[in-house]
Amino acid sequence: MTFEPVLLTAKTRIGADLNQWLSEHGGLGLKNALKDPDSIINIIENSDLRGMGGAGFPTYRKWKAVADQINEEKYILCNGNEDEPGTFKDRYLLKETPHQIIEGALIAAIATNANHVYLYINPHQADAIESMSKAVEQWIKNPLFTEIESYLKRPLELKIVKSSGRYIGGEETAVISTVEGGFPFPRQKPPYPFESGVHGMPTLINNVETFATVTHILKNGAKWYNELGIGNASGTKLFSLSGDVLKPGLYELPMGTTLRELVFNYGGGMLSSSPFKAVFTGGPSNTLLTNEDLDVCMDFDSLKAKGSSLGTGAMIVISEGTSIVRKVAEYVDFFAAGSCGQCTSCKTGTYQLSRLLRRIDTGSGLQTDLHALESLCTLLPRSGRCALIDGAATVVSSSLQQFKEEYQGQLID
Repeated sequence: MTFEPVLLTAKTRIGADLNQWLSEHGGLGLKNALKDPDSIINIIENSDLRGMGGAGFPTYRKWKAVADQINEEKYILCNGNEDEPGTFKDRYLLKETPHQIIEGALIAAIATNANHVYLYINPHQADAIESMSKAVEQWIKNPLFTEIESYLKRPLELKIVKSSGRYIGGEETAVISTVEGGFPFPRQKPPYPFESGVHGMPTLINNVETFATVTHILKNGAKWYNELGIGNASGTKLFSLSGDVLKPGLYELPMGTTLRELVFNYGGGMLSSSPFKAVFTGGPSNTLLTNEDLDVCMDFDSLKAKGSSLGTGAMIVISEGTSIVRKVAEYVDFFAAGSCGQCTSCKTGTYQLSRLLRRIDTGSGLQTDLHALESLCTLLPRSGRCALIDGAATVVSSSLQQFKEEYQGQLID
């Protein structure tokens, strides 16, 4: 299926030719960064830009932590692993708008005094890799690149690194392991990447959309970005809308747009006029929102107040008549298959969650299976080195909280 984006700020507009990008006011953010390098992190802080890969961590704090390190070697990693069901924003940006991503990563290199910029891309996204490879070749030959090296006072490495293609490969410490040539096993923190990342050097890891946004902030200013949002929210967000809607697609909308607007205005409403039932927010590793939550503002703070999360901005819509138990079982199967096996609690925990869900979904579940599910949702969170097991437990727990009667209705006793 082809998704046509709704464009708001040009975050998703310019194609693969660098000259075209520069002729249409690309490069201005980078030039502003070179004019006043010391102001970059302050601009990012004032913009209230947060990480667009899921966690929503303030971007400037990561950048400042790396900038404060005195090491000669530093790394910038642009995380484009994107492998979660319902999320398709990064692959679109990588394929269609490579230069704004690279420009944002180069601005980060100037801000942190980093001399290695790696574009970490899922190998299953062949079109994205082809587009980014051509863009990298163009940037390396451009005078702006030489100007950055002059500022850094040493050569700048810009290259593509293919991820393992596994879901777990997008976890930030697993990214580091892969870049170093190892298996994508997540690592314990601390130390954090800003202290000890690639080859033990300070490392900044941000999502594709985050770097794409940086480019426009440095071009237009923090105040401009603040004013794009609704209410107290800043900027825009790319929403991957899928599921039981008439117009699934990629929508760039003001941060703070309501769920109702996304589903019924931009998404065209529900398929076959079926009633809205629920939405998996931020992808399948998050909580479910129901009809009562349609007027929630989709920004980091508003969703956090609801006990949910914006995550990657993926919104998977479910209509009445669709089994929540079956959908949750499908997503937990994905997590079980994606576990790297390093943590016993994750490998066995996701397997047990999957097994219990399948028993209930197929009509062979007992009341004891439901109790076991509830117990696992209490025991498993924070038991692994990364958030995979937390995500699996969260979606099961949320579905039990919101649709307990649906589970009960499928038990045989």
